Amino acid sequence: MTNNTFTTEAEELGKLRDEIDSIDQQIQHLVNQRAGCAQKVAEVKEHFSTPGESVIFYRPEREAQVLRRVMERNPGPLPAEGVARLFREIMSQCLALEEPMNIAYLGPEGTFTQQAALKHFGHAVKCQSQGSIEDVFREVEAGGANFGVVPVENSTEGVITHTLDSFVGSNLHICGEVALRIHHHFLLKKEQPAEKPTKVYSHAQSLAQCRQWLDANWPGIERIAVSSNAEAARRAQEEEGAAAIASEAAAELYNLRIATANIEDMPDNTTRFLIIGKQTTDISGDDKTSLLIASKNKPGALYHLLAPFHEEGVSLTRIETRPAKSGTWNYMFFIDLEGHQNEEKVAKAMALVQQQCTDFKCLGSYPKAVL
Repeated sequence: MTNNTFTTEAEELGKLRDEIDSIDQQIQHLVNQRAGCAQKVAEVKEHFSTPGESVIFYRPEREAQVLRRVMERNPGPLPAEGVARLFREIMSQCLALEEPMNIAYLGPEGTFTQQAALKHFGHAVKCQSQGSIEDVFREVEAGGANFGVVPVENSTEGVITHTLDSFVGSNLHICGEVALRIHHHFLLKKEQPAEKPTKVYSHAQSLAQCRQWLDANWPGIERIAVSSNAEAARRAQEEEGAAAIASEAAAELYNLRIATANIEDMPDNTTRFLIIGKQTTDISGDDKTSLLIASKNKPGALYHLLAPFHEEGVSLTRIETRPAKSGTWNYMFFIDLEGHQNEEKVAKAMALVQQQCTDFKCLGSYPKAVL
């Protein structure tokens, strides 16, 4: 059916493209106007800063609040999360005008941890690859990076114990979290026939997350665990007869082809990452708090540690147990709870818990992941 209000297709498209060009000019003007405000914010902070103290430019709680409002007021047709991702990049560029940030992450380049860092901070930061989780902690503690990004748990394979153990002797705080949907791909050299690989490289967790697919499709292939999926992709590129299980980013970085996409056994496979840094984070309105508690192995110990949270109506979202280094059969409990340590009911519950344990450490209060 022809709409009689139209003249010709070329004329109508021309009008719409002119309108888009006009809107683009307005968007560009407003984005730069916002960037100018960000520069003024930096000037105000520096003017009123205490001599000898570092000026804090990045406020995780402020960014979380902005992104939540973006999603709440979004009328469409663009999805709320998509618009929030656009604002994340705008804020990343604006923050870089105030203070270019260095972010340490568990490398090498092309890992899911690097993807999590860019998802959280945007692409205007400088990412610094580190060889281990311990190296990420050390780089931030030494001041070589403003923040670090480390994995802490996977929805399929559970907690990453190296990250939990690194908090025991560290004074760093948890400043934020990132939830990243994990897609694993079976990668081959671009010229390699699909029937040829005799071995597959990947991180141990990724091999475990794709176990059923490998059993069904490659039951005889040798499975070799390496330090990261990016390292797996590098080896697959260099070695004959090798395949890798890694991300799309790793495939692009090492010039591999995706022979089979999305081979993870669980369709909702997600990894949670923590942002670590020296600064503490104020209340954002939708927060989590992480605690490290030590207790002797005695009857009712865990019950007495958890009872104050129930009494004060504080919801716990995760409890992990690790052997303590202080003595045989002593244990540490890593606890995540809803709320901020400065909120009255959380503060009261924490004070009661401190009376029941041999060691107590608040690892940080931080905004829940928005994206």
